[in-house]
Amino acid sequence: MSPPRYADVLIPVAVDRPYSYRIPDGMELAPGDVVAVPLGPRTTLGAVWALRDQPGGVSHNRLKDIAYRYDSAAVPHAVRQLCDWIADYTLAQRGMVLRMALRHPDDLAPPKPRVGVRITEVPPGRMTPARKKVLAALADGLARAKGEAAREAGVSGGVIDGLVDEGALETVLLPAEAVAEPLDADYATTVLNAAQQAAARHLRDAVAARTFSVALLDGVTGSGKTEVYLEAVAEALRQGRQSLILVPEIALTTQFLDRFAERFGHRPAAWHSGVGATRRGRVWTGVAAGEVPVVIGARSALFLPFADLGLVIVDEEHEGAYKQDDGVHYHARDMAVVRARLHDIPVVLASATPSVESRVNADKGRYARLVLPERFGGREMPTIATVDLKTAGPARGRWIAPALEAAIRETRQAGEQSLLFLNRRGYAPLTLCRACGERVQCPNCSAWLVDHRFRRRLVCHHCGFNMPPPDHCPKCEAVDSFVACGPGVERLAEECATLFPDSRLLVLSSDMAGGIERIRQEIEAVARGEADIVIGTQLVAKGHNFPHLALVGVIDADLGLSNSDPRAGERTFQLLQQVVGRAGRAKDGSRALIQTHQPDHPIIRAIVRGDREGFYAAEIAMREEARLPPFGRLAALVVSAEAQADAFAYARALVRSAPPSSDVQVLGPAEAPLALVRGRHRVRLLARSARAFDLSGWMRGWLSRVEAPRGNVRLEIDVDPQSFL
Repeated sequence: MSPPRYADVLIPVAVDRPYSYRIPDGMELAPGDVVAVPLGPRTTLGAVWALRDQPGGVSHNRLKDIAYRYDSAAVPHAVRQLCDWIADYTLAQRGMVLRMALRHPDDLAPPKPRVGVRITEVPPGRMTPARKKVLAALADGLARAKGEAAREAGVSGGVIDGLVDEGALETVLLPAEAVAEPLDADYATTVLNAAQQAAARHLRDAVAARTFSVALLDGVTGSGKTEVYLEAVAEALRQGRQSLILVPEIALTTQFLDRFAERFGHRPAAWHSGVGATRRGRVWTGVAAGEVPVVIGARSALFLPFADLGLVIVDEEHEGAYKQDDGVHYHARDMAVVRARLHDIPVVLASATPSVESRVNADKGRYARLVLPERFGGREMPTIATVDLKTAGPARGRWIAPALEAAIRETRQAGEQSLLFLNRRGYAPLTLCRACGERVQCPNCSAWLVDHRFRRRLVCHHCGFNMPPPDHCPKCEAVDSFVACGPGVERLAEECATLFPDSRLLVLSSDMAGGIERIRQEIEAVARGEADIVIGTQLVAKGHNFPHLALVGVIDADLGLSNSDPRAGERTFQLLQQVVGRAGRAKDGSRALIQTHQPDHPIIRAIVRGDREGFYAAEIAMREEARLPPFGRLAALVVSAEAQADAFAYARALVRSAPPSSDVQVLGPAEAPLALVRGRHRVRLLARSARAFDLSGWMRGWLSRVEAPRGNVRLEIDVDPQSFL
């Protein structure tokens, strides 16, 4: 049988189907191979999607030859299936999905040789104190990388170069740095309580069964969920199979990495945007070769080409960070379940506050639910009380109520830490003129500029526009008339500095100077007890272990409750429950005070009573009655344009073209809550159907009936939307 002569190649650009190419004589190809192909006037990267004996409806004379096949890269069958599945479900273009899975071969090139230095018997022509330090540090005769030698001796790289030039040091090739250290499944076993043992046994059995299953690991904060699912990782290691652990904030997981190393002897390989291109390329090839046993990563790690994937874990599965809201709109938790099904392997979803979708799947028997009802070591959960801001609120211009202030003082006297939570970055969310009421608004978005006092800038959190605070009002010309309204974490820190001048304060917010590295260092400092009062946004709720934390104060629990988002109640419950759960993880007697104008709100009452089951029962009943997910399906369509009239015109054309169906309700068009973003007017439509209805297929037929957007009009489609802005 003659070899196939044609290949369908998918290009990682905005196209939905592969293009056909001729296979040159002598070139051997297989599906998944990465190739270079001509596309118009340039040569680009692509992946072979299928091989053909015939040109597939394209004239043979019009086909171009594949230019090159890369030996170091391939897109495995399961990843190609995942790309097809995501494209079909989300209505994204296949090429854009492939873009998330395909590494450029330049990133996959063999690593450059590592050059080191070691001491020789040749003395330097001139001896200086710095050179003496270097020779003393390298006196053991072992070779070290140049940078390592300079750091060890406390000198600059120029000193090393000078000694090499004079022959006192010689250069040698060092072995390639291992992409992943070997992991030992039995390096340090963990003593588990009865509930943990039962859950770990279930997960080990699921890994050993080598079949698809989903387990929801539902444990209160501090119950030791990580220790349980690491036992499943250990079982995969014993079988020689690979594991993927997804986390919502990979760059902030130093504590997790340390716990992993304590259990298995070394850290896993990491995959996220903060990893350099060379390192990412080495992880990519190491995963494909089966040399990397465990990867911990952000949502993009879903597309890695595992050689023998045996387990997928989604930690903090409820987190909104798993939803990608630009480019291809997909939810990494749901796609993790899809990938596990494609590999026929188990997937573990872990959370102290599971998403309603996962909880319903568990209640209906689709997922196994493994419950950890108590904190590890028998620690007590914090006692929770509310502070009614209507009757016991702070004085005008203050944000910390007297009861919370007294609790902070008591905690400080006991030598313990307090955490004040306010989910607002900056100094104040609004700046207005006292004379005329003019509000400082972003010129590109329908949003107020946020006062960042530490940086002396007013900033838009949607498009990034920023400006210095104005010295006069542009409307009434009043001088020095602008005042900050409402609190942000910076303003809260200012109040704490006044109330507690002898306390060590630390602000944890994603937009503080220094970026991720500074945040990581400050989180570690809090864990070591190097701060008395921590003031933070939702950053502090993401699974950190603060052993000295005894008091949590929630400054404004009502922030999310007035939101029109149908998931507002769920998100508020999850966030507050996670924040409160930071306290008392190492000792009993911790407490939380929740400042609220609505102490009788069902969600606030559920948190105070610790009534998780009551909250889920009420929320699930509400969703079912309203036919909202997971009892119905939603798809959002956002039309944007430079002119509002153009956006509305195309949105109305969409509605007129919708296929008639008694199974689908199309709502809109309506101006989006954020009506203007980055200078573009936004109009929303919402399609709603029953859960069993193929909404993606219906929408594909709908979009085929309408002309594609023209000019500056754009259409974004979000199946299963998480944001309604």
